[in-house]
Amino acid sequence: MAILSFDNVNKGFGTGLSRAEVLRGISLDVQEGEFVAILGFSGSGKSTLMNLIAGLEFPDSGTVTFKGAPITGPGPERGLVFQSYSLMPWLTVMGNVMLAIDAANPRLSKKEKQKKALHYIAMVGLSHAATRRPAELSGGMRQRVSVARALALNPEMLLLDEPLSALDALTRANLADEILEIWERDRKTCILITNDVDEAILLADRIVPLNPDGTLGEAIPVTLPRPRDRSEMNHDEGFKALRARVTTYLMDVGIQSRIEGSRSLPNVQPIHSLPAAVKDAQKGMIDQKFLSYEQLHKIYPTPKGPLTVVEDFNLKLNRGEFVSLIGHSGCGKSTVLTMTAGLNAISKGVIKLDGYDVKGADPERAVVFQSPNLFPWLTARENVAIGVDKVYPKASRAERQDVIEYYLERVGMADSMDRLADSMSNGMKQRVGIARAFALSPKLLLLDEPFGMLDSLTRWELQEVLMEVWSRTKVTAVCVTHDVDEAILLADRVVMMTNGPQATIGKITEVKLPRPRTRKALLEHPDYYLYREQVLSFLEEYEHGATGKSAAKDDTAKQEAA
Repeated sequence: MAILSFDNVNKGFGTGLSRAEVLRGISLDVQEGEFVAILGFSGSGKSTLMNLIAGLEFPDSGTVTFKGAPITGPGPERGLVFQSYSLMPWLTVMGNVMLAIDAANPRLSKKEKQKKALHYIAMVGLSHAATRRPAELSGGMRQRVSVARALALNPEMLLLDEPLSALDALTRANLADEILEIWERDRKTCILITNDVDEAILLADRIVPLNPDGTLGEAIPVTLPRPRDRSEMNHDEGFKALRARVTTYLMDVGIQSRIEGSRSLPNVQPIHSLPAAVKDAQKGMIDQKFLSYEQLHKIYPTPKGPLTVVEDFNLKLNRGEFVSLIGHSGCGKSTVLTMTAGLNAISKGVIKLDGYDVKGADPERAVVFQSPNLFPWLTARENVAIGVDKVYPKASRAERQDVIEYYLERVGMADSMDRLADSMSNGMKQRVGIARAFALSPKLLLLDEPFGMLDSLTRWELQEVLMEVWSRTKVTAVCVTHDVDEAILLADRVVMMTNGPQATIGKITEVKLPRPRTRKALLEHPDYYLYREQVLSFLEEYEHGATGKSAAKDDTAKQEAA
């Protein structure tokens, strides 16, 4: 008999015209010892589904049963790990885990409870931090405490509600590996809510898609042999086929093109703040070495002396080239980008754009940040208009409106141009940010982890939007990212940075995949996983703090000599 069963469950919120049906006709059986991943878009009802299992919400109709009995509320047999850490800030790691030990084992002696707590703390690799408080821990360490606390309840079922989504890519991968190791030990029934396809494939026995309309898709079995190794899976044909199948399904049901093409772009020229003499002398932009980094350094003063964050960064881009900049957190990627934008002073060396030194911020260098940075009291149209009015002073009002509406249509905001930014989702805000950047007709587009705050499926959608708009403009672009697939999907070259301090370019991979690109097409291309392996191997080499500066310089010098 199944340990958990949903029988035709429906759940909605609100009343009357404001009512929203979140889950529709959910029927699902989970067997004891099974690891099930519920995979779907933000807003599809994943967390509502988890709350029904945890006993925090109840169905409007249908039944949810655990071991044959209806779920009537929370219980220690169902250990829950939330997306947010939910730790008691005044308690140590030991104190937070002891809360669960006390609840599950009230009759044990204090010494026995402490022994149990230390056991679970050791399981998540935090023995060295048992006396620290949450404020002294990184995000990844805090989530480890949450996992240890859930395990300390000794639940029959472990519920993981997007436990890794707030973490950076490397921490997320490491904690996913730890969860897999813990699960392998006693094979507790486990249900994972996630929006990450690779995470679902690595961990689960079965993937159950949750469609945007709140219905369940057909379950997809994961038959890859256990134990599973993240790096080895990149070479596994079964993994590649399964990844393509799941990705294609999700894109087919969730990513529907909202790009319209009813409006044409007017023939108006932007005016950027170049000196008058330069404007008069410049008849056209140069093609070769359009963007050039020459001996770029960034040095910060500290009480212990100068700290060199970026050192000897040398790179040349031709006009119309798209480059991805990738590396571990703290390697100086964003520092290079903010210096390029003119938002961060150059300590040594020079950045040249179109033959002239970069000095100060200018709309000729448009930036899309990780956070959209819109004015919340303005509409989408008004947010884009601020820049357009500045760079098209000779255009008529109607022409400027055409520019604004053209790019908002391109990013799928045709029906939301007059919506206030304050009422938009993060994904919608980032669409406006992309439209605003392109509407400036910049010489250079700078993207600083533009999709880093979004769930992976929304990220896919906006990557497609970005590529569609970029393919029309072919603006020179530099994108900082920590996502290997994003780096390859977008770029002509992937530039990999060594760890900081004194970070520099460690390796450059030229991506010779055909354009226009789509994620579906890339997953089916025979060379895609070769590129992926090159980038993953580099990141693994530097995962534990290696710098390898000399080797990096030797490798890069050969590539830059051309």
